[in-house]
Amino acid sequence: MSESPLKDKSYLFAIRIVQLSQLLQNEHREFVVSKQVLRSGTAIGALIREAEFGQSKPDFTSKMSIALKEANETEYWLSLLKDTDFIKEKMFASLQSDVKELIAMLVSTVKTSKR
Repeated sequence: MSESPLKDKSYLFAIRIVQLSQLLQNEHREFVVSKQVLRSGTAIGALIREAEFGQSKPDFTSKMSIALKEANETEYWLSLLKDTDFIKEKMFASLQSDVKELIAMLVSTVKTSKR
């Protein structure tokens, strides 16, 4: 892995989201919400990677802010999946813990980059 905890955590989270999407599609035949959570959950890490090579400080901040929005959206989709019984409480709690940690890290990064 890399030297960036945020980059590492977002990548590992994306792997979990891909696996969740596969489970939803293969075992539950759920294709709509699974694609939404896949899109938003994997976008977090992609945006963080993109921000690394931002053209300017405002570009970096913008990309990290969008990653934060994607993390918040992912939390919404995970809640919806739990509340519609597509995922169990235990899986939800684990994924929610990860996404909340990413959100906290992104909030801190965005605040710091705006200084």
